[in-house]
Amino acid sequence: MRRNRGILTVVALAMLLISVRAAVADEHAPAMSAEQALKLLLEGNQRFIAGKMEHPYQTPARRVEIAKGQHPFAAVLACSDSRTGPEVVFDRGLGDIFVVRVAGNVADQVVIESLDYSVKHLGVRVVMILGHRRCGAVIAAVEGHEEPGDVGPMLTELWPAVEASKGAPGDPVENAVRENVKLVMKKLATSGELSAMVKSGELKIVGGVYDLDTGKIEMLPN
Repeated sequence: MRRNRGILTVVALAMLLISVRAAVADEHAPAMSAEQALKLLLEGNQRFIAGKMEHPYQTPARRVEIAKGQHPFAAVLACSDSRTGPEVVFDRGLGDIFVVRVAGNVADQVVIESLDYSVKHLGVRVVMILGHRRCGAVIAAVEGHEEPGDVGPMLTELWPAVEASKGAPGDPVENAVRENVKLVMKKLATSGELSAMVKSGELKIVGGVYDLDTGKIEMLPN
């Protein structure tokens, strides 16, 4: 009898372990490929440009559904600017996009670890760095604000882009905006947290610049 109970206990524990592993695997499984996710984002942006938004997944039923857990199909690192909300410019809804927003869309360690969470624990397979034209943080960095309180981590993160784009033809601010997106893409792709998945092709990191006037997102070359 005791032996049978012992066998039953072992079997029950084994089944529990299998269930837990399956749940974890499902949590980490990608919602879709990077190519599919990017296609959805850009299609949504086209609807936004044309004024034909569908406002998907913005119902009470969706709210109840994702209260049980999130499975975003993409992550976006965007500026804090109130005119550039990713869920709006990509015409998406609740639970679709894992969003990290910070002035100048810079990538300090907290930002990197936040995006790493979306990739390793939520199954995201595409991360977009979204800059925007006439970015106030970039303007401050280009103008070299050095008033007390102005020089801090944000401007320090942006100065490499200002230096790299200095002397290039065109508008200094727009050049720095684009260069900043490229540098952040490179920083994420070579970070200890994400580099292995980028090299293996499991993760795609892309960049774009949002036009405040037209609503269009210009994708930058990798």
